[in-house]
Amino acid sequence: MPRVNRRDFLKCAAGGSAALAAVDWNGARAAETPSRPNILWIVSEDNNPFLGCYGYPLARTPTLDGLAKEGVLYENCFSQAPVCAPSRFTLITGLYAASCGPAHHMRAQGKIPKDLRGFPAYLRDAGYYCTNNAKTDYNAPINIKDAWDECSNKAHWRNRPAGKPFFAVFNHEVTHESQLFPRNQARYKPLAEPTDPAKIVLPAYHPDTPELRRDWANYFDQMARLDAQVAKLLKQLQDDGRADDTIVFYYGDNGGVLPRSKRFCYDSGLHVPLLIRFPRKFQGLAPVAAGSRVDAPVSFVDFAPTVLSLAGVAIPKPMQGHAFLGPQNAGPQEFAFSFRNRMDERYDMVRTVRGKRYRYIHNYMPHLVYGQHVQYMFGQTSVKVWDRMYREGKLSGPPKLFWEEKPEEELYDLQTDPSEVKNLVARPEHRAILERMRAALREHLLAIRDNGFIPEGSALEGYQATRDPAAYPLEKILQAADTATKRDPANLPKLIAGLDDENECIRYWAALGCVMLRAKAAPAAEALAKRLEDSSGSVRVAAAEALCYAGQAEKGLAVLQECLLKHASPRVRLQAANAFQNLGDKARPALAAIEQAQSDADDYVRRAIRYTAAVLKGEAAKDQGQ
Repeated sequence: MPRVNRRDFLKCAAGGSAALAAVDWNGARAAETPSRPNILWIVSEDNNPFLGCYGYPLARTPTLDGLAKEGVLYENCFSQAPVCAPSRFTLITGLYAASCGPAHHMRAQGKIPKDLRGFPAYLRDAGYYCTNNAKTDYNAPINIKDAWDECSNKAHWRNRPAGKPFFAVFNHEVTHESQLFPRNQARYKPLAEPTDPAKIVLPAYHPDTPELRRDWANYFDQMARLDAQVAKLLKQLQDDGRADDTIVFYYGDNGGVLPRSKRFCYDSGLHVPLLIRFPRKFQGLAPVAAGSRVDAPVSFVDFAPTVLSLAGVAIPKPMQGHAFLGPQNAGPQEFAFSFRNRMDERYDMVRTVRGKRYRYIHNYMPHLVYGQHVQYMFGQTSVKVWDRMYREGKLSGPPKLFWEEKPEEELYDLQTDPSEVKNLVARPEHRAILERMRAALREHLLAIRDNGFIPEGSALEGYQATRDPAAYPLEKILQAADTATKRDPANLPKLIAGLDDENECIRYWAALGCVMLRAKAAPAAEALAKRLEDSSGSVRVAAAEALCYAGQAEKGLAVLQECLLKHASPRVRLQAANAFQNLGDKARPALAAIEQAQSDADDYVRRAIRYTAAVLKGEAAKDQGQ
């Protein structure tokens, strides 16, 4: 991270002197300037840039479009995950959630550095008044009282002591996924000019159904309601006389929320709007003139250091993002990195890198279908309809692929294929960009010590634990995972050797590699059977599932039942529940144990296993969603 000198700060800030100190996790002090900007974050939930200023003719968003005209529009802003909690971890810490396992999973408590503070704490140390209204959902034990002067639905810049600059966050839930559930849609008074479903232009991956058109139309209506809420907040700022000294950010907390968006590592799940308005007195902090657009990728890991930079506060060294504004601006970045792991009750693992034009995806669990049954996701009527159409054999082309297994790698040209349905991995003319982005992703995974290769619940998880190369030999583990995802029977000897490795993660990926090979892993049955008594419950589950495909289902099912009903770790029990779902009819002999597990103490285990029981009994259609 470059040091910031006095001359550069004075050039960008609004006068005064600067004294920026290089700090570690503890302590930061403000530049001693007589005038520092207030900073307002306006956050909406679960939405892509469905705004007029981003080129959507059906949008009715005059307030946000006006913010774009008066400020800067970022064309390529991405959340760290296609869901809120892991992304909010990154927003509050300036760290990738995958650096602090299990924070990369949905609804988990990341094992963070002992001195890690929510970044507003540094602003408070520097004299700012910091408020959050009101969502936290940080996926980590962040000290709320340290981070915020006030964190509640009454938090407001208006409550600050006289003369203090403020950093204020307001979260708007009107665009949240749940607002498209039928029971919630009924609560809204119809708009004077509702969106016409007939005018919706569906993406290539969606089947053309009345339900999907209706949900799309409802979503544009929710964006119009959001715009009205933002207008009220900006009016408060204007009425208070603070608009002329406040930098305003507007962004979405992750993509979404129509089917194949939230939870999925495409632009539909990760691309979010970002608009930033700079008042005249702080125009020196703007990267370009008002009304301009910036196409360099930015992502949530950059937000904390950027706000600190704008406020004249030194960026703590361990932060992994890059300031893209202010005197500590690190300059444009080539790529933005994102990820997916467990979403509620369903496991998956995806890593992705996005540049200005291309997206590269590595699916580390390609044997799992994209559209796994997640109870919450199935609360949306259009998801249920799409799923039913697949089961009835009524789909073809891109809409069909969502319900099938994934390739190991995906590469998309967003310029020519905004729906991301034309995989370019096998195209010789795209070989160079494929190799460039594949290498960039691997370099990133190593740099942040990505915890996603550790089975959830393992003692290896966490920021500090994974800094030990002896305990977490990540390069070797990456090789094991890459071998597994190839799904090549020729690699079976490597997988068998990996089953005897001293490292839990390598044994886990070796067993998963056998799962991915299904019946082709039969020659590994003896080595897999040895792992049924592994010290790691996660390895036992993976080996047992593999044996069910490899001709020894009786042995495998017995261990899966034991792990499901008796293991002390709820996450190992959840892994066993997922294995039963993946096995389909092969799990039928274990139906009694599956039904017994419906009373598990863990909600995610209950959700997963309840659906599996329903499927095995032919009752799935009655138990699909909220």
